[in-house]
Amino acid sequence: MSEKWKQKILLIFPFAVLAAGMIFTATFFLHTYRQIAFEHTSALCETILANSPEAEPQLLAALKDYHSLTEQELRGNDYLEKYGYRVDDFCYDFPLDTVLFPILFFLVTACAFAAGIFLSRRKNRKRIADLTEYLEQVNIGAGGTLIQTKEDEYSHLQDEIYKTVTMLYQTRETAVAAKKNFAENLANIAHQLKTPITAAFLSLQLMEKEIPRAYAEQVKQQLKRLNRLEESLLMLSKIDAGTLPLKQEKVDLYTVLNLAADNLNDLLRKNHISVDIPENGCIEFWGDLEWTMEALINLIKNCMEHSKPSGVVHCDYSGNPLYAEIRIWDDGAGFDTEDLPHLFDRFYRGRCAIGDGIGIGLALARSIFELQNGTITACNLQNSGACFEIRIYSH
Repeated sequence: MSEKWKQKILLIFPFAVLAAGMIFTATFFLHTYRQIAFEHTSALCETILANSPEAEPQLLAALKDYHSLTEQELRGNDYLEKYGYRVDDFCYDFPLDTVLFPILFFLVTACAFAAGIFLSRRKNRKRIADLTEYLEQVNIGAGGTLIQTKEDEYSHLQDEIYKTVTMLYQTRETAVAAKKNFAENLANIAHQLKTPITAAFLSLQLMEKEIPRAYAEQVKQQLKRLNRLEESLLMLSKIDAGTLPLKQEKVDLYTVLNLAADNLNDLLRKNHISVDIPENGCIEFWGDLEWTMEALINLIKNCMEHSKPSGVVHCDYSGNPLYAEIRIWDDGAGFDTEDLPHLFDRFYRGRCAIGDGIGIGLALARSIFELQNGTITACNLQNSGACFEIRIYSH
């Protein structure tokens, strides 16, 4: 017998037992009622004939007439009430075993029904728990298999789960391979750019005395931009390949914000922009100080470029048991509504972009924080101004 049939029997058995118990109890009570009615009628006839033996023919005729009465004619007959008899005066010595046995049988039947339901539900819960545990192991990357040799109602679900997980593994491996290949190609492009950029810088230095200074400066600026692009591409390739070296150490938010602002001192002074960083106490998270500072530099620089003349870039930080939070905002016009969904896309430059950036700074910042179990979002403040919110989670 297959496990599927066993499951069906286990499910049907409690209901069958309960139905059998109810039928048996009803049949038993009907038989008991008829037995008692027969015994009392016999006792009554015996008493009549003991007192009046000559009334036997009339008594037998009366019994025949009684048997010919229909249920409707018997129902509601209260003929004896005019002689002072009541219903309680009859069958007053009802035998206890007549009631006790059906009650016990009904209780046993109910217990069997409850036990069958309990066993069936426990088996179902165990199967669901096994499948859930298997999916949890898959989600954390532990893998493993769930062996079920006997077929039941969850076997089809289990097969579909295995098929889906196998397909997801294959898709993941394909995606990882494609990502690794893309990162390698990006790194190769970055390295290939390095050589002509360096050669162009050297050639420009040799030619500076022969060409006008204004032209030389334009070429130098474009070469510097290409050099920044090469460095950014190399960094992106390391992030995509998962080879960016990140330390795990305690990083103080106040310290890393000040270090980021100090690295922009010359640029801030040139644009007459100040940075406000309040001291809110020691709040730390586990991460990499250097790369976190690099990401914050990109965010502060973005706010500086979009601040009002002689404006202020505001920084704030806080912490709770779940995450450490950093907020950086400016007093400018804020982000364009159409730019908000694409701010952190690589090589995206907004409608109000300033300077000769290549649209990688915000994408790098997001990647760095995500590698440290963090998130970054951008929004517009109610009183105007653009705001970045970073949350770095403890777990």
